[in-house]
Amino acid sequence: MRITRPGLVVPVGIDRAGDGRGPSKAEAAGRDWRRTSRGLYVPSHVDPSLPEQRIVEAAAVLPGRGGVTGWASLRWQGALWFDGAAPDGVELLPVDLVTGYADIRNQPGIVVSQERLNPREVVVVDGLPVTSAVRALSFVMRYARSVREAVVWMDMTAHFDLVSIEEAWCYVEEHPGWTGVPQMREALALADENCWSPWESRTRLVWRLDAGLPSPLCNRPIFDRSGRHVGTPDLLDPWAGVVVEYDGAPHLVGEQRKIDVLREEAYRRVGLEYLTVLSEHLRDRHGTAARMRDVRRRARWSPAAGRAWTLEPPPWWVM
Repeated sequence: MRITRPGLVVPVGIDRAGDGRGPSKAEAAGRDWRRTSRGLYVPSHVDPSLPEQRIVEAAAVLPGRGGVTGWASLRWQGALWFDGAAPDGVELLPVDLVTGYADIRNQPGIVVSQERLNPREVVVVDGLPVTSAVRALSFVMRYARSVREAVVWMDMTAHFDLVSIEEAWCYVEEHPGWTGVPQMREALALADENCWSPWESRTRLVWRLDAGLPSPLCNRPIFDRSGRHVGTPDLLDPWAGVVVEYDGAPHLVGEQRKIDVLREEAYRRVGLEYLTVLSEHLRDRHGTAARMRDVRRRARWSPAAGRAWTLEPPPWWVM
């Protein structure tokens, strides 16, 4: 591989030819080199926590055909929310490789898939062979740990304009017998292309699946009747008039907290009810669903003509 992205280091084998391209056997056993996989090494100063470096190190074991797939392929192609960590932010997901046949084995941090592979689904991006975005998305959705997480994969891939929901449906219909297709179908029926973060997607799914409420609008700008922009909430129930915002750690302190408080006041001034969801709330889906139903019951349910807010953008607004 000839990776063209700066700062990344491709693993090398033991230097048996004396050409200086890798460590000697003695050097490889020392502190100056780190083993990335069987027989391959990088200098020990190379940071293994960088997702792109993890991807390059895993790809180094690929045979003559195949490519990186799953989250790593999507990350490499621009889906920056996919950092290789599980939802808890601690566990690291393995880098998935697909070869189409059994000629390499799993290793720590690397999982090999032997699903059939059309060579046309492998593309070289900045020197790295990866499966097409829709193939990679199909893989992570089909093998996701839950339908909800499969929805998050779809939402975020669409957010980075790599694959649309329509394109994902077409891929499913072309591969109906593949492992995990029923889960992917179920997730696609719940997906939304306008979510902007994984936690927004998870909040929306609590609203839909646990609270049993109608699909909210995601990231739709709201205006007052004079045309001023009130805000663009994570979720909006346009029937009841409820705004739901997911606030991660950066929202809880400092200047961002001040902005959030003023934003809540702006929504309430135009008659919208408001609910804040934190990461801790999502660990208690039952309790959060109850809060969502309660806030919907408290809402004004004003008819469109009597509202102080509107979804109709003024002429100056540019999407």
